[in-house]
Amino acid sequence: MQERQCSKVSCAREAVATLTYDYADQMAAVGPLGRAGDPHAHDLCQVHTERLSVPKGWLVVRHETLRAS
Repeated sequence: MQERQCSKVSCAREAVATLTYDYADQMAAVGPLGRAGDPHAHDLCQVHTERLSVPKGWLVVRHETLRAS
């Protein structure tokens, strides 16, 4: 499997998680690295996964395996 890079501009770190948004429910979900090619998902490195912020009132759902470290 080829290494994927973080989606954040100017970040060259390896992606470790995938971020998706549900705008209707005002929710962001962060989980294990998903399949490549989903235009609605964003791959994030560990640093950007930990720094994730969402608009006020939004819910962030994090897959538990990402917290174990």
